[in-house]
Amino acid sequence: MNKFSHKFTLDGHAGKMQCVLDLPEDAPRGIALVAHPHPLYGGTMENKVAQTLARTFVTLGYATARFNFRGVGESEGVHDEGRGEVDDMEIMYQHMVKEYPGLPVALSGFSFGTFVQAQFQQRLIAQGRPAERLVLVGTAAGKWPMPEVPLDTILIHGELDDTITLQEVFEWARPLDIPVTVIPGADHFFHRKLGHIKNLVVQMWRRDI
Repeated sequence: MNKFSHKFTLDGHAGKMQCVLDLPEDAPRGIALVAHPHPLYGGTMENKVAQTLARTFVTLGYATARFNFRGVGESEGVHDEGRGEVDDMEIMYQHMVKEYPGLPVALSGFSFGTFVQAQFQQRLIAQGRPAERLVLVGTAAGKWPMPEVPLDTILIHGELDDTITLQEVFEWARPLDIPVTVIPGADHFFHRKLGHIKNLVVQMWRRDI
């Protein structure tokens, strides 16, 4: 991504985890963890939406980490339908809070990655240390059993998404009373609309701090 990007590996429950850390130019004000889309459908940490989320959090001053889920790239193991992926996200979390102690942690994900991060947030809440905030793009409602998420979660979805329909996201978000920000003309992968994701998150994040 830039001269402040560093590749590293962690020992996960199923073997090595291939990771990337992206750093802001100044001392980070927080930690962000990014989760990529479904590994059985070509999802990797180099996915354009995942990269956009990483760039967004670097812009906001966060030390931002991504990793390839099990069986993707140089990460070992096999896909575990979200269970093992949440366990591995906790390993990344533990690594980052050790490296950058005392900083708030934000969670973000795209598509299947939203399922992983929403589950992980529930785990952190149960542990008494919830993440600062979630950013979920292309939320996997209707595809996987999405748990509840906090009221201040940023939900972004494409108007023309035919992989996870806008209606499915509305049906999940409605009882939670969480607004959904819709990008007109955007498909599931936000082709030619990635800049909107970054601009929206930066605006909403800075407005609320």
